[in-house]
Parts: sequence; structure tokens; C-alpha cells
Amino acid sequence: MNARQVRNVSLALPDVDCIVFWTKNPAPMLDRLHLLKDYPKYFQFTLTPYDRDVEPNLPPKSELIDTLLRLSDKIGKKRIIWRYDPVLLTDKISIDYHVDHFGDLAKRLSGHTERCVISFIDMYRHIQNRMADLCIRPPDESEMRTLAKNIAKIAGRFGMAVETCAEAIDLSDIGIGHGKCIDDRLISELTGRNLPVQKDKYQRELCGCVSSVDIGEYNTCGHGCRYCYANVSRAKMEKNRSLQSDQSALLIGKINDQ
Repeated sequence: MNARQVRNVSLALPDVDCIVFWTKNPAPMLDRLHLLKDYPKYFQFTLTPYDRDVEPNLPPKSELIDTLLRLSDKIGKKRIIWRYDPVLLTDKISIDYHVDHFGDLAKRLSGHTERCVISFIDMYRHIQNRMADLCIRPPDESEMRTLAKNIAKIAGRFGMAVETCAEAIDLSDIGIGHGKCIDDRLISELTGRNLPVQKDKYQRELCGCVSSVDIGEYNTCGHGCRYCYANVSRAKMEKNRSLQSDQSALLIGKINDQ
């Protein structure tokens, strides 16, 4: 990596308003959370109903549920945002399938989160090629409304509000609003400070997130989820992961002088 292409992001406590983590499995962090005890933070925790044909390398759902519960017990339920996304359909995964599994998950997560975020799958070209054998498709508007109505009803029963992420569909009539993953309202609530931030102009038009610094890298996650837009190919992912080093200041690779 050319040093002139590297941006340094300060994580000094005075320079950080809040850290927002995206994860499907924060288990490796649980014993290290004390290192972040002084930082305002919350977690976007993705937990879906899909099996290994869709999410091949994730731990069993029972383990992920236990991890979410443990994380919530450590940092508080307000700091846990449950992401039930992306919603997709196949010959086996129907609206009824989602309703049943969402209900089961919501019951098991009850008391450990107050908010659930849903979104519907975006069929990027490289995703279509990767999932062709599964015949995955996005729900149509009627299916979106049917599922959303059931999700809102179930979530309400277990003390959760539901929001969408970067969706055009208006579901306000059933109590589902448009959410923000980087949420200035939640950050202000957690920190007790009003932040002078605007919508992130570099995100998609429908994205409600406020401006932030993204620390992450595409083509590095080994979970292998078939719907993932952030991994273009397995080969590229494996190459990038081979470049990771605990001795480097970068997520992958190292800085050279060229």
C-alpha cells in the first residue's frame, strides 16, 4: 500500500463521538470490550433465519443468539440494533417462513434489544451470478407489505420498534419508519450531546445515515454469505485475508515507500 493512499484516523477518545460496529458475530470481542469502556458505542448485529446454503460459514444460530444476549448484558439493550436483513425469497424461503422465524428470533431476543432494522435484498449483478442456483429473488411490494405488517406486529409484542434501511417503500401506515444506521438521534441519546452533523452525501440517496468515517475493507469477510455485496469474489477475499497482520497499522497489507 502506497503511503500517499493511506488515511490516518485518530481513535483518541476526544476525537471519537461514537463507534458503530457492524457484525454478524462479535463473539471474539466479548472478552475485550473493557478496552472500549470509555467510548460511546453501539452495535448493528445482523441475525437472519437463513441456513448454510445462504450463510455457509456463520456459527449456528443458537450460538449467535447467545452472543447477542451476552453482548446486550454487557453494554445494554439500547446499544444493540438487531438487523433482520436482507429479506430475500426462494422456493423454500417464503413469507410464511420469514414470519415464523422472525417470531422465534424476536421471542428469544426479547428484553435484549429495542430496535429491529429490516431491508429487502438488492440484486447486484455479481450477487445474481453467485445465487443463481438458489433462485433467490426480492419480494414484490405486496409481499413487502404483508411481511412488514407481520414483523411490526410481532416486534411490538416483544417491545421492539422496527425501521427500514435505505428503502423507498413507505411503511409508516403500519408503524415502520425510515431508519438511520449511523443515527445522530441515538448517538445524542447515548452521549448526552447534540451533534452538528448532516446526512452523509456520499451514501445512496435513500440512505439516512449521517456523516461518518468508515473504517473497513471490501473483500475481507470470510463468512461467505451468498447475498453479500461487499465480497466480489472468494479468490479476492482469500488473497486480502492472507495479507492481514497484527503487526500492521492497516486492516490488510502494509505501508511501503513506493
